[in-house]
Amino acid sequence: MMVKARAARIHQYGAPEVLKFEDILIPEPRDGEVLVRHTMIGLNFVDVYFRRGTMEVPSFPAIIGNEAAGVVEAVGRDVSSVKVGDRVVFGHSTGAYATAGLHPADRLAIIPDDISDAQAAGSFLKGLTARYLIRDVVPLKRGDTILYHAAAGGVGQIFVQWAKSLGYRVIGTVSNDSKVDVARQAGCDHVINYRAEDFVARTFELTNGLGVDAVFDSVGEDTFRGSLAVLKVRGTLVQFGKASGEITPIDPYELGPRGLHLTWPMLQHYVATPAQTAEAAADLFTAIRSGVLQVDPSRIYSFDDVVQAHHDLEERRTTGSAVLRVTQ
Repeated sequence: MMVKARAARIHQYGAPEVLKFEDILIPEPRDGEVLVRHTMIGLNFVDVYFRRGTMEVPSFPAIIGNEAAGVVEAVGRDVSSVKVGDRVVFGHSTGAYATAGLHPADRLAIIPDDISDAQAAGSFLKGLTARYLIRDVVPLKRGDTILYHAAAGGVGQIFVQWAKSLGYRVIGTVSNDSKVDVARQAGCDHVINYRAEDFVARTFELTNGLGVDAVFDSVGEDTFRGSLAVLKVRGTLVQFGKASGEITPIDPYELGPRGLHLTWPMLQHYVATPAQTAEAAADLFTAIRSGVLQVDPSRIYSFDDVVQAHHDLEERRTTGSAVLRVTQ
């Protein structure tokens, strides 16, 4: 039996106004699939990339969004990892911008009873991203100094909290003065407004001219060259986004004088199997439940306000995580 749902779809790339609400019909789950009735939808800057066409959707019309929490309503015949009635969350499936959707069972994690749907939807994709950045990409050790751009953002606040729990010294950057306190409260040892201050000069000042062991940069064009400049010999730039625009290509020879490392990792390479997803989810939930991470969303929008939410995302008016509340 088909299930009726409401979705915010795009029929072309463009401004937030291309998101249009439409009724859709969802078929019964096939083998390996689960029907989830969404309760909270996570907002992420990658959603803007897909809406604008920076990253392409497979076809139009498209339902964007990669993160949501909800309740299992039906399962495919061979699904045993979740059951009807389970509260679940996903962070690397597709089609989140809807009141319900079909998702691969191996992309879902069961939400612990003491974690709310809002916390789960606001932290799962961001938390798994922060986890692989911290644990898997760069071999860091306690006492290392790292620079994180956009430290007041959703991924940024989780990353900073987690990094501090592991004993790293964290220099955070933000795009305006209103976000300085947010980044500091997340745990940054020092915070730089990179639009008002030369973050390269300030970073060298804070490190006695040595630079940092690693930079984590999702901003892109505005910060890329400076991120390379502040690295120590054999330091690593982890580029994982381009919120401010496309990055000018670099000649690999430029990395040679200091033996620098440059990488652009993606989440799907680190949660490529059900076992990897389960391990990452368990780590995230443990960090939340132990108090290492505070992940309450900073703002909850109504699903009906998705266009305004996208304007706020694109214009960097949000701090921390934000979610869309679904009213069934």
